Amino acid sequence: MTAPAMTGLWPPVSTPFAADGSVATAQLVQHSRTLLDEGASGLAILGTTSEANSLTVDERRRLIDAHVDGGIAASKLLPGTGACAVDDVVALSRHAGEIGAAGVLLLPPFYYKGVSDDGLFEFVARMIERCGGSVPRIMLYHIPPMAVVGWSHDLIARLIEAFPEVVIGIKDSSGDADHTMSLIDTFPNFAVFPGAESYLLDALRRGARGCISATANVNTRGIVKLLEGKDSPEAEALQEQLRSVRTAIQARGLIPAIKAVLAARYGDDTWLNVRPPLLPATEQARTELLNEPAIKELLGTA
Repeated sequence: MTAPAMTGLWPPVSTPFAADGSVATAQLVQHSRTLLDEGASGLAILGTTSEANSLTVDERRRLIDAHVDGGIAASKLLPGTGACAVDDVVALSRHAGEIGAAGVLLLPPFYYKGVSDDGLFEFVARMIERCGGSVPRIMLYHIPPMAVVGWSHDLIARLIEAFPEVVIGIKDSSGDADHTMSLIDTFPNFAVFPGAESYLLDALRRGARGCISATANVNTRGIVKLLEGKDSPEAEALQEQLRSVRTAIQARGLIPAIKAVLAARYGDDTWLNVRPPLLPATEQARTELLNEPAIKELLGTA
């Protein structure tokens, strides 16, 4: 049976932490439910916005299971399983495959810089081999601003040729619209997802399959409206609304600012907590952010 195509909006779910630094599981699962209720196609848990690289492998596995135990279908989950040690990637990815996740979002091993495409190919090949019959579908995660190491066009082509039923798409968080458009044009049968909604309309019209954006944590409905209305007369106005929200949040530090909006939305200051080395948004930053016209409209406080 062929797995469904990867399309739509998959928010990289923000992770709430209790005062002692532990994952606030109840708030997390409820937030994930809310995102699905608002129209998300699925959930890209354990991504950058989720602070996944501040979590242990065991915590990441337990976070995946918490969603399933909370009644969210595994087929709605796209967990990030990237790590620098291939066995860590295998442990998380095999588990995702075993429970029937939609796929996994795979960072390249990012510690060593200047590595060759051959080395990155070998990393992915070993991961796939060691997962065996439980290998999940793989969405590559390209984020050079954070990882420095990325997935080149040549390497993507090689991975698609070697593993056509496994390597099925890419989240492009390069921040470079031309790079995203090049991916869409070069790999027309590949699921290309922009990692931000700033130029989403142009990408959708070019052939992007969906979006995986941090600000979907607070603006799922708005992004879904554009996904569904990309050919409507309102499309340009919808794109501008998304850009206004993204700009206001990104200017205050993406992860802490998203959590500040979530704390206001849910009336729960648990959402303000982050794990070091990140720091929570300052009171001044929160005040400025929550007084931004685009955010006030989003929260219904205008």
